[in-house]
Amino acid sequence: MQNFKRFVDDFQNSPDYKKPLAFGIAKIQHGQHTGKPLSAAYPVLNWGEALGAYAVFMHAFKHATPLNSSASEAIYGVDARFIQHGLELFKPFLAESLGAHKHPNVQVLLELQRAQLYSQSPKQEQLYNYHFVVLYEDKPCQSLESAYMKLLALSLGKAPLRSLNLEGIFGLLPNVAWSGNSAYELEYLRTQEIALKVHGAYPCIDFIDKFPRYLMQVLPAVDNIRLLDSAKARFGAYLGKGGYTQMPGASYINFNAGVEGACMNEGRISSSVVVGEGTDIGGGASVLGVLSGGNKEPISIGKNCLLGANSVLGISLGDGCILDAGIGVLAGTIFEIAPKDLEKLQELNPAFKAKEGGFYKGAELSGLHGLHFRQNSQNGKMCAMASKRHIPLNTNLHH
Repeated sequence: MQNFKRFVDDFQNSPDYKKPLAFGIAKIQHGQHTGKPLSAAYPVLNWGEALGAYAVFMHAFKHATPLNSSASEAIYGVDARFIQHGLELFKPFLAESLGAHKHPNVQVLLELQRAQLYSQSPKQEQLYNYHFVVLYEDKPCQSLESAYMKLLALSLGKAPLRSLNLEGIFGLLPNVAWSGNSAYELEYLRTQEIALKVHGAYPCIDFIDKFPRYLMQVLPAVDNIRLLDSAKARFGAYLGKGGYTQMPGASYINFNAGVEGACMNEGRISSSVVVGEGTDIGGGASVLGVLSGGNKEPISIGKNCLLGANSVLGISLGDGCILDAGIGVLAGTIFEIAPKDLEKLQELNPAFKAKEGGFYKGAELSGLHGLHFRQNSQNGKMCAMASKRHIPLNTNLHH
């Protein structure tokens, strides 16, 4: 063990050492025609951790030429020499890695020993089935591998939502046909359709998208997270540390969006939206994201809020807010606040300033606690009131 620690210290003190933000070995699916990567799966993602394993991996690649490299990331092809060298350096940890949940990076190397490492393309170019990927800085991704790495970090909670630079990832991820966990190039399926169907080898296509689904890449770490339809959560979403329930039907949660604890979701949580613990997104309710349209500010929803069925939310909410069913609360929507409600709201939100006339745009109410948005059924006016109700989740559904 002392020798290993000395090896790591020497490596980290070397003049060319560059500390990684993240690293891992990915299983790569290549295009059937082009040979380009279609997807990447990381058995273990190291995010600001396991720097001893990083020293081992980089030492094993000491004389290797990266497949792709830039100032912010590097990709190496994994071969038998790398595995052998890595296991030799990891020798002090091999015994306690066998059959245990210790030293996951060692376990990856042991499993790679049993795997076929590379295949030959028709052009006789070596296509590595496994890539070692290093992310040095959170810059715009340069590869599919680093894009998958960042999406996985978000889904695992290793990086907070909205904290990573995801600029340009749509251009890096090809639009492919997914059958189970296998990705197929669309042009391959078009050109080979007759032969595949004649031989009964045409895949059962589940969907076509640039992103896999959450459950294709991530298994929740706790037993009380429920996803009743795998199509309703995209890879890159974060489902909290427990108690999240997502019903089928109109529900959905996009990448770089998620919840911070036990929540009920029967609506749409768009990209960049963060939902607080104890909140209930009612059937068909929609929260605006920032991928398209005019909304530029990412929306946050506080704790213990309720979005009624088919409501639309375009501003942030503090804690304990309610949207009645069917109404739209947008940045430009005008709401009236009665004097009796204003006093209560100022108690909950000391910085909230009263306006003469009592009319406020939705943007002026963004992020306030204890608001109840309603529409007067007699005159059609939109009203914002001080919430007098606490609507808890049904705890039996979130254990």
